[in-house]
Amino acid sequence: MAQKPSIPKGTRDFSPLEMVRRNYIFDTIKGVFRMYGYMPIETPAMENLDTLLGKYGEEGDKLLFKILNSGDFLSKADKALLEAGDSGRVTGQISEKGLRYDLTVPFARFVVQHQNDLTFPFKRYQIQPVWRADRPQKGRYREFFQCDVDVIGSDGLLNEVELIQIVDEVYRQLNIRVVVKLNNRKVLAGIAEIIGEPNRMVDITVAIDKLEKIGLQKVNQELEDKGLSNEAISKLQPILALSGDNFSKLNALSSVLAYSEVGLKGVDELKIVLNHTKSLGLNTPVEVDLTLARGLNYYTGAIFEVKALDVEIGSITGGGRYDDLTGIFGLKNVSGVGISFGADRIFDVMNQLDLYPTDVTAATQLLFVNFGEKEAAFALKIANTMRKNGIRTEIYPDGAKMKKQMNYADKKGIRFVAIIGESELNSNQITIKDMNAGTQETLSVENAIQTVVSGL
Repeated sequence: MAQKPSIPKGTRDFSPLEMVRRNYIFDTIKGVFRMYGYMPIETPAMENLDTLLGKYGEEGDKLLFKILNSGDFLSKADKALLEAGDSGRVTGQISEKGLRYDLTVPFARFVVQHQNDLTFPFKRYQIQPVWRADRPQKGRYREFFQCDVDVIGSDGLLNEVELIQIVDEVYRQLNIRVVVKLNNRKVLAGIAEIIGEPNRMVDITVAIDKLEKIGLQKVNQELEDKGLSNEAISKLQPILALSGDNFSKLNALSSVLAYSEVGLKGVDELKIVLNHTKSLGLNTPVEVDLTLARGLNYYTGAIFEVKALDVEIGSITGGGRYDDLTGIFGLKNVSGVGISFGADRIFDVMNQLDLYPTDVTAATQLLFVNFGEKEAAFALKIANTMRKNGIRTEIYPDGAKMKKQMNYADKKGIRFVAIIGESELNSNQITIKDMNAGTQETLSVENAIQTVVSGL
C-alpha cells in the first residue's frame, strides 16, 4: 500500500478559494504600501548562515532552519566533535546556509550589498515566506508569509508616524479592528539603568516581552533565573504596573527615569509620535505598553505591535526602529524603521470573522453553458468580448448535461450563467441567468455586458 502523503508540521496547503482570499490580503497591503511611496524587492529564500546568526538573539538563533551542505557534508566535519555529539559546533561545519528567519536582516544585507544603486532614504516593501523552527500551535507556523515595509537612511520620527498610518489604513480596508501597542527600547534601556542592571537589558526585555503570555510571576522567576537581584526585580514591579492614558504613563515615567538620559530620550520620542498620531484622527487606537519589548536584539528605538480586538491570537503586525542594523554588514550609522504584517495570522483572523467581500471569493463571474460544437464556437467569441470588458469569464469545456453545468456554477459561486441555445444562435442574443436572484432574461451582447457589470 502506498504511503499516505503529508506535509511537515507547521506548514499548510492552500486551496484555490484560500489563495483567492490570501491574494486579496496581499493586494490590499501592497496597495497601501505603494500609496505611501514604497517599492518592492525580493531576496533569496536562503541566506548564508553567517548573515543570519547572531542577529536575533540566542533564542532566535535556535529557531533557524539550517540547510545541509551539498554532497558528502560529513566529510569536512571534525570527527572528534561528531563522536562527542557536539551538535552545535558540528552544525557550523556541515551547514553553510539557512532559510531566512525574517525579511529585515536580509533587507539590511541587501542595502549594504546594493548601496551604490539605491536612493536614500530607501523605502521598500517585501512580501515573501519566512521559516522558523518553532513549535507549531494555533496562530504559529513554521512557514509563513511576512509583508514588510521599511524605510532606511533616515532618523526622522515622521517615519514612525507614517508606519502607524499604514497600519491604520491596511486594517481599515481589511475591516479588522485592531489596537497599536507602542513602546521604545530607549525607555527599556533607561529602566534597566534605573533598577541597577544597565548591562542586563537583553535579559530584561526577553523576559518582560513574555508578560502577556506567561504572567508576571513567571516573568519574575525568569529574571531571577537569569541572575537579576531581588532588589532589581522589586524596583521593576511598579514600572510594569503603570496605568492611565498614554501621556499619564509617560509623565509618570519621566519622573521614574529622571536620572537616565537615554530613558528620557525614549520618552520624548514617544511623545512626539503620539502627538502626531493624535492630530491625524486615526481610527486605530494607539496605546503605550511598557511591557512591550520585542525580543529581537537589533531594535534601538520605537517598537510596535498590533493586536486584533475581536480574535484571541498573537500580534498580527510588529516592528520597530533599528539604528545600526546595516553596521553588522559594514555600513555604519544608517538608521531604519519598519514593520511586518503577519499575513498568515491576518488570514486566520479574517477567516474566523468572515470579513471577505462577497465578490472576492468568486474567481469566475460569468459561465457560458456548453450545449454543443456550434453553441461553443459562438460562446468563444462572446466570452472574449466579455473578458475585454473586465468580466472574468469561462466556458464549460464539455457538452455535459445542463444540471451538471449548473451545479458547477453553483459550487464555484459563479453569479451569472450565459445560456446559448438554438434560438439565441438565430437571434444573435444571450440568455443571462442570475444565480443569486433566480431570474433570467434574453439580451443582446451589449445589454448582457451591462447587466453582468451592473450586477457585480
